[in-house]
Amino acid sequence: MKGALLLGWRYLAHHRLKTVVLLASVTLMMFLPSATRLLVADSAKALTARAEQTPLLIGAKGSELELVLNALYFHSGRPPEIPHQLLDEIDETGLASPIPLNTRFQTRGAPIVGTNLDYFSFRKLQLSDGRMMGLLGECVVGVNVARSLQVGVGDSLVSSPETVFDLAGVYPLKMNIVGVLESSASADDDAVFVDIRTTWVIQGLGHGHQDLQEATAGSAVLNRSKESITANASLVQYNEITTENVREFHFHGDTTGFPLSAVIAVPANEKDSTLLRGRFQEGTIGGQLVIPGQVLGELLNTVFTVQNYVILGMAMLSLATVAVITLVFLLSQQLRRGEFYTLKRMGASRGFVATLVASELGFVLLGSLLLATLMTWVARTYATEILLTFMTL
Repeated sequence: MKGALLLGWRYLAHHRLKTVVLLASVTLMMFLPSATRLLVADSAKALTARAEQTPLLIGAKGSELELVLNALYFHSGRPPEIPHQLLDEIDETGLASPIPLNTRFQTRGAPIVGTNLDYFSFRKLQLSDGRMMGLLGECVVGVNVARSLQVGVGDSLVSSPETVFDLAGVYPLKMNIVGVLESSASADDDAVFVDIRTTWVIQGLGHGHQDLQEATAGSAVLNRSKESITANASLVQYNEITTENVREFHFHGDTTGFPLSAVIAVPANEKDSTLLRGRFQEGTIGGQLVIPGQVLGELLNTVFTVQNYVILGMAMLSLATVAVITLVFLLSQQLRRGEFYTLKRMGASRGFVATLVASELGFVLLGSLLLATLMTWVARTYATEILLTFMTL
């Protein structure tokens, strides 16, 4: 770099504040309209793809959007619950294969998804290491969870309590990692998967403790009779499920009333899908049935409409920015008349001065283009996460 180009670069480097302001203005003018369109288009494509792969979704009556976001992306707050009996009722119809979901709990910021092995076949998820969960208390983690928490097969995760001071409602359970999933570029990469019964243990609906029939449990027995044994507060409860104590874990009450967050229904064909939807419309089966693709489609139609108005406003703002930048350069040239006069006295031609001014503008535009491209790439990479965050605020 030499001559007019070098002088132009030195001028921008010397007047740093002016250069930074110009770079920021031009970068935002380039970035905002293109990023908005790409953000909405890419995230909409990703969202609808996962929704369209899910034929039917059943959950508690209420917000359809909240149900879809929670069941498909594990991105909502504590979801309304439905009884496990609803899954049995769907199965008994023979119209669809039901897959249970319980997404109430978390571990170190990652959602714990209670389900069964059918979910992995349905989502076409493959293991990169280890095996699928087989025992109560075992878990399989998504690739992003394994990477961010630096865990793998043989490590463990502890479920997070819902409140700091009330540990009675949620049982902090140590879960053993037995498998790591391959990347699927979906919400499954950021989740921890367990058996549905494990989530019930976390919720406190099931637990394991030392056998009160054993002699070593004598100090923990408050009252003993032929019909029952009553334990006192010193009873040792297990916070980890192992092959040695798994038989000691049990559930109290009828499991048909135990909670689920949602049920994915996979009908064999369109006829079965229509018949099952009719059952819900008639009220034969409780809860509500939604078609995820339609729910997100309605939302995204609204998003696209708003996007057009936003881009129009940005285009008008960009024109104003161009006008202001032009004014800044014109005023700058007026203030630099003495500098240009000195260059001409030193033998510089008009072409040299014009090249100098053009190089300054060119460096600003080139720098802004590079920054806008980098920012657009970042926005496009995290498009789905960004859109989901705004939708669940």
